[in-house]
Amino acid sequence: MLLYAIEQCKAKYEFKLYGICIMSNHVHYLMQPLVPKEMPKIMHFLNWYSAMCFNRMLNRTGHFWEKRYHAVGFPEDDQRRALNTLRYIHANPKAAGMQRGFFYDFSNYGSYERLTQDGLTEWHPAFLSMAATLELCAAAYRRFCERYQPKPKSERRSHWGSKLLARIVAERRARRRKYKISPGQKSLWEDWDEPFEEIKNVAEKFKAANQFPPYPK
Repeated sequence: MLLYAIEQCKAKYEFKLYGICIMSNHVHYLMQPLVPKEMPKIMHFLNWYSAMCFNRMLNRTGHFWEKRYHAVGFPEDDQRRALNTLRYIHANPKAAGMQRGFFYDFSNYGSYERLTQDGLTEWHPAFLSMAATLELCAAAYRRFCERYQPKPKSERRSHWGSKLLARIVAERRARRRKYKISPGQKSLWEDWDEPFEEIKNVAEKFKAANQFPPYPK
């Protein structure tokens, strides 16, 4: 669902998404708005749209994301910073002890190492400057990541994954009550049919490009 929300955001705003990693209780992005001052608008829409989707799916209202996003900018030509940031993002699952390597269904590391297109992200110029050909760039980035020793992450305090969503759904059904929606929380969709096929297609394309082992062709 979140990948689909990102696609909708990209259709509304012009920005380049270079890196992403969706963890159990937070998300990392490396993005470049074509209009820098639109960064707050992009994040507002992305967080609002995804919250509306999840709330509508779960028959709930109110805040979905715990707090406001945190962003740090750096010069476009700072290639070292860009590569270090990409590697940090892609190393999150490994640092959290979720897996040994860098491949992860909901990270775009695979698109860098395997040179695949996931439908949402693109290669950062710093990656493209690592070598003379794309294949050599991929090999250089793989070695760059393999040398990295991420610091172990602290114990997770919360998550919004499948277990939490399932619990929320079960609780709502058990109570069988309707909640009054305040004007500030009212959805902009009066009648919204979840586009399951579109959501599935976006997610399947992203996963096929990035997971390990890759989907069979």
